[in-house]
Amino acid sequence: MGAGLSQSKGKWMSIRNTEHCCADDGGIIFTGCNMSNAAQGQAGGRRRQVMVGGKRVKTIDVHAHCVVGEALALLGMKVADQRGPGIGDVGSRRIAEMDEQGIDIEALSINPVWYHAKRDVAEEVVRIQNEKLAEWCGTYPDRFVAYASVALQFPELAAQQLEHAVKKLGLRGAAVGTSIPGKEFSDPFLHPFWKKAEELGVLIFIHPRSTPELEPRFKGNGWLSNTIGNPLDTTIALSHLIFDGTLDRFPGLKICSAHGGGYLPSYAPRSDNALRVAPEMDTGVKLKKKPTEYLRDMYYDTLVFTDEALRHLAAEVGVDKLVIGTDHPIPWQADSVNHILNAPGFTDAERRMMLSETAAKLLGIPL
Repeated sequence: MGAGLSQSKGKWMSIRNTEHCCADDGGIIFTGCNMSNAAQGQAGGRRRQVMVGGKRVKTIDVHAHCVVGEALALLGMKVADQRGPGIGDVGSRRIAEMDEQGIDIEALSINPVWYHAKRDVAEEVVRIQNEKLAEWCGTYPDRFVAYASVALQFPELAAQQLEHAVKKLGLRGAAVGTSIPGKEFSDPFLHPFWKKAEELGVLIFIHPRSTPELEPRFKGNGWLSNTIGNPLDTTIALSHLIFDGTLDRFPGLKICSAHGGGYLPSYAPRSDNALRVAPEMDTGVKLKKKPTEYLRDMYYDTLVFTDEALRHLAAEVGVDKLVIGTDHPIPWQADSVNHILNAPGFTDAERRMMLSETAAKLLGIPL
């Protein structure tokens, strides 16, 4: 989610003007800020039909959020600890917002606040969340798919949870934070999870955790824990996966990063020159190709705000690696669909890729 995390207490930052969508905190709750026009949508409104070149496109949003109150309670948290909800009527209002935005299908994820939890608690939190997500998607099968939660701090368990969620519950991959306490994504400790993800061939959606180590420097105006912390966190995680050889070790991994991959694609060529300039920093990991080439092996959402940012991202990673990310219901980008439809320089075929086709292949959604 676009919301930064207040990691000193392992909780997401709360926000003023919060309203909660369910009296029963055991169900799915959609977290986010108050939506402007979308929040006013009526359940009975007409779904926006997105057309490209005269052809109807089924739009798929890979980056949308919710929480499960019952699972939060096990962590000593409440829905009120989250960045703030949702929708008055869980089903109709959420769907009304999607209809107004022109989003046909959302892939739901839950940002991890359980990476500090003990094994038995983390296991139960994940079980509850995955079962609730599967139930929700079963209720609205034409509108939602979901990523599994996993207890990444216990990699063998996380691998088992992922396999169960995919094979038994019908979830489409996993949503993970950008690190676990004391470990980077490239640490061999996490290899069992990456091995299982590669074996299953499912998408791993990476969402930042606000670079918690820098929290003291994020104080002050500007919501820096999110504005800077989130894209920086993703940049660090992806750089470790590249430079430490994880993507060479598991070349079949399907990874999608939130917020356009953070800062990395915007300044990628620096990575190709780093060890040339400072060869003494080479740890001996021999990559199979240049660091920038690995960017084209991963996927990225289109939450980058401007036409120029979208053009540059496509130039760096390939337009076939881009998928819609709205961060719904956080209103970071007012109209993610029009961002793709109206950005100059893309062909109709490329717009269909970003809006629909690439995500459909990654998530196993028929078009």
